[in-house]
Amino acid sequence: ESLHEIQKQVNDLWQNLLYPVTRGNDTDGMIYATCEMKPSSRIDADKPQVTGQVLFRQSYSYGRLEALFYLDGFPLDNNQSSRAIHIHELGDLSNGCDSTGGHYNPFRVNHPRHPGDFGNFLPKEGKIRKYKTNLFATVFGPYSIMGRSVVIHEQEDDMGKGNNKASLENGNAGKRLACCVIGISNKNLWEEKLPEVMDKKKR
Repeated sequence: ESLHEIQKQVNDLWQNLLYPVTRGNDTDGMIYATCEMKPSSRIDADKPQVTGQVLFRQSYSYGRLEALFYLDGFPLDNNQSSRAIHIHELGDLSNGCDSTGGHYNPFRVNHPRHPGDFGNFLPKEGKIRKYKTNLFATVFGPYSIMGRSVVIHEQEDDMGKGNNKASLENGNAGKRLACCVIGISNKNLWEEKLPEVMDKKKR
């Protein structure tokens, strides 16, 4: 009997470590997170002033991460290049986006195999509206992205094919335009933004 009690306590401890908030019936076993994007305080005024949200959703505890990219403020010119978006190691915005550290790389592998290497996003009419599924990052456990940052870069990610050291670290994606810190949220924002993003995808 005491062995069962110890096993239950260990299981409860693991549940609390792995799952960052108490599971409520209204979330259907999902956890939601949001990242409120703001322009970096370190960029020039003539650069794009990007705002919006990156939203996350994941089913406890073995579901794959989903993300919504709902971003505004890019040039209206449709001839511009794609923009790289990555998860960075730190949630520190004390020096704009420059203090967010390098790519979040817990497994010490080369770019673009970091958990938060989301790739390139091509803005249309000044906006990015994108839904991505089956991502390798996670909001659970010791490798959680909670409290880390999402950074939008000025340039396109070369996906590790640039034949230099920086390519294998960050894809030569250039300056950091905007960033945000990932935090736990309720499901309201996800449910509000998803229909518009999916509608744009159909068109």
